[in-house]
Amino acid sequence: MRALLDLVLPRECGGCGTAGVLWCRRCAAQLSGEPIAVSPRVDPGVPVWALGTHTGARRAAVIAAKERGRRDLAGPFGVSLANAVRSLRAGGEIDPPELARLTVVPAPTRSRAARVRGGDPVSAVAASAAAALAPEPVRVARILEFAGGVRDSVGLSARERVANLSGRIRVAPVRASGPSDCVVLTDDVLTTGATAAESVRALAAWGVRVDAVVVITAA
Repeated sequence: MRALLDLVLPRECGGCGTAGVLWCRRCAAQLSGEPIAVSPRVDPGVPVWALGTHTGARRAAVIAAKERGRRDLAGPFGVSLANAVRSLRAGGEIDPPELARLTVVPAPTRSRAARVRGGDPVSAVAASAAAALAPEPVRVARILEFAGGVRDSVGLSARERVANLSGRIRVAPVRASGPSDCVVLTDDVLTTGATAAESVRALAAWGVRVDAVVVITAA
């Protein structure tokens, strides 16, 4: 019961541990700046942006969301992702809604990890971002999945991550996007870029062009 209450009424900030708040102003400020351009070791072939580096409150909050059941953090993460989309539009990096409907594609999550975490945190963030962009119609396309044989990437080198994922991200057999869509691939953490690169490749094989990758943090 205590764990359930903690999920519904979290007792501390997910970024710094301040008591009595979900997400304090100081930690919110760490996700409120302009998105930064990232050059990952494994190049996905499209522009990559991050809300910040994998440090401080950003790192703590991502770990809390992934490993400690803080599903409530999808809300502030989603708002920050929505603000990043607005910023990229204002800078001409991606098309505005007048020119193209936005489709957000969450990076795949291993089924076992999603079960352990009580759901897919990346999809939850994407849904929160779509809600934050309302009344704009934003499509969240949960169409990427891992094939069998994918290992946990923790501890793997960039080369090992590429080998681990090569040919093992697939697109679910549904309509992925329309020809006029602006497609943004999103993830929580970008470490080497291997997941983003393989996701972009898998989508391209289905005729879907990714316009940008936007992640919460970049290591």
